[in-house]
Amino acid sequence: MATGYMSLVIGIIAFTIFKLRNVGRRPKGLPPGPPTLPLIGNLHQIPPKNAHIQFKKWAEEYGPVYSLITGTKVMIVLNTDIAIKDLLDKRSSIYSSRPEMYISSLASGGLRMLLMQYGDTWRRVRKLFHGLLHLKASNSYVPYQDLESTSMMIAVLEDPGKVLDHIRRYTTSLTTQIVYGFRTPRIDDPKLLKLYHGIEEWAAVTGAGAAAVLDVFPIFRSLPAFIRPLYRHALDLKGRTFDLYNGHWFDAKKKVQNGTAKPCFCVGIANAQETQKLDDDLAAMVAGTALEASSDTTASTLAGFILAMVLYPEAQKKAQKIMDEVCGERFPSIDDMENPKAQYIRACVKENLRWMPTAILGVPHAVIKDDEYMGYKIPKGAGVVYNAWAVHMDPQRHPNPRVFDPDRYMNDFASSAESAQQADATKRDHYSFGAGRRICEGMHVVDKSMFLVIARLMWSFKFEKAVDETTGQEITPEQDDLVGGFLMQPRPFRLKISPRSEKKAETVRVKWRECLALLDEEEQWRSVPDGIPFTVFEGDGKGE
Repeated sequence: MATGYMSLVIGIIAFTIFKLRNVGRRPKGLPPGPPTLPLIGNLHQIPPKNAHIQFKKWAEEYGPVYSLITGTKVMIVLNTDIAIKDLLDKRSSIYSSRPEMYISSLASGGLRMLLMQYGDTWRRVRKLFHGLLHLKASNSYVPYQDLESTSMMIAVLEDPGKVLDHIRRYTTSLTTQIVYGFRTPRIDDPKLLKLYHGIEEWAAVTGAGAAAVLDVFPIFRSLPAFIRPLYRHALDLKGRTFDLYNGHWFDAKKKVQNGTAKPCFCVGIANAQETQKLDDDLAAMVAGTALEASSDTTASTLAGFILAMVLYPEAQKKAQKIMDEVCGERFPSIDDMENPKAQYIRACVKENLRWMPTAILGVPHAVIKDDEYMGYKIPKGAGVVYNAWAVHMDPQRHPNPRVFDPDRYMNDFASSAESAQQADATKRDHYSFGAGRRICEGMHVVDKSMFLVIARLMWSFKFEKAVDETTGQEITPEQDDLVGGFLMQPRPFRLKISPRSEKKAETVRVKWRECLALLDEEEQWRSVPDGIPFTVFEGDGKGE
């Protein structure tokens, strides 16, 4: 009996060793990459912070396509515009899924569209987003953009020390109007604070080292919950996220049902809910995903622009001179976007998105069947990272890439969407909006929002380095001091903001008084601006 038991134990150990013998090794035929260690592969070499720096170094060493082995998983990293175009765009039918991200998905209830696997549910949700964000719909949101950016200008004028908070309020209020039908008028709005705190926590748990371990060694997911603090934190975060998003959703849905809803994304979701089999949790997270994507990433990018203006005063002076030539003493409007003289401002938008990408390593794709590229094998299920940082910082593509220089885009007149669709990958402006079928639908809205804010900031204010009260020395922010996990942004920094003239300051005040006439005592619209559409479900296959 004892002999039989020992034979069983030895057999189990031998089988386990046999199964683990190749874990962590780079299978033959994969793209090259850094040397691996048994079991963990390259997991120990991926930095917990600023991983984009290391990923770019590997690109310089191993070429346009390399591989990383993370325990039981394979990650393919694309480091050139051509490789991204060839795989994520041209072969999008098999490169549009997502790798499993256990903790991140757990914190989202598996319903965050950003992480959703490619399939029927994703396609149905994508069609809803198309109804919200297609070009014609995006053109109708200009009244919201006009009012909210004016609100931001008066806030910066009156309280310049909180400029980054004013930016977040701007992007959030614009989005809550488009998605839910209401404004967010104050920087201390509790729901706004919960939104950004939740996004920051989600980005942190997504980028946590323990989360990566659970992705590549699924066996550890079976450990008791009391010794898995990240697991418990993810569940807690999920509860708080759904409390916020369900609250927004059920308020909007109730208004749709009683006929008092204003035109917004939730009207389209409510109308499609039965035919598209969307339960309330999914509906709430679809709307919440739209809120996150439009609020946080745009705010982070605009924070990068403010940093650039402090660090690159010559670019600021040129932008101010252009706005004076375009507008004179008139307050800038969205119509100025069509003025050929405003090309430098449009170039500022593109350079901002290149210089400070929020999803700095993109959002990983996954391939759903075995493939081959450049003679290398790309196995089914592999994660595929488009290294936006490596492309944006390629000196062959962008000379002196860490310098903020809008002049590099002075001959690029394409919108972000037009640029992404070009056949020649080397002509694409940047990769901040992703690639392939997972590309951001909100490009049209972001282009307009960023243009209007940048144009008005440059016309209204000057941005300078703060001065230390004790030493009298200027404080120079570090442009590469970034914070965040999955999503990155500049570390909060001090600066000095002042109006360029009292006449311009008074113009901002007058414009805001005109806007106040459109709002009620709760600072909501008295009536919906003309042309704002009710979002409809596109059932014709668009977005697939």
